[in-house]
Amino acid sequence: MPLLDAFQSGWQRSFDYEGRSNRGDFWWFYLANLIVSFALALLGAFSELLSKLFFLYCLAQIFPSLSITIRRLRDSGKPWPWVFISLVPLIGGIWLIVLLAQPSFHGLPV
Repeated sequence: MPLLDAFQSGWQRSFDYEGRSNRGDFWWFYLANLIVSFALALLGAFSELLSKLFFLYCLAQIFPSLSITIRRLRDSGKPWPWVFISLVPLIGGIWLIVLLAQPSFHGLPV
């Protein structure tokens, strides 16, 4: 199943900022991450222990999310500093999503 494979691969490559990640791997990972986060947040509303687990998960998922985003930008032909475009108010986040949705670039490596 691509969802579970992408989620597992994203966590296994948490500190791998080299190479590339295709669109499928990126978006499947983010969907799985969203599902796990939502489930933990929902369960955390009923249990203090699970709310702490949700907080720890949110902290831990920063590393795989950042690395897969950088690899995805590299795959679309952009250098890694483009990740900071999301810091621009109002338009930055939308611009980053557009960059992440671009097809793979098969020219010279970035």
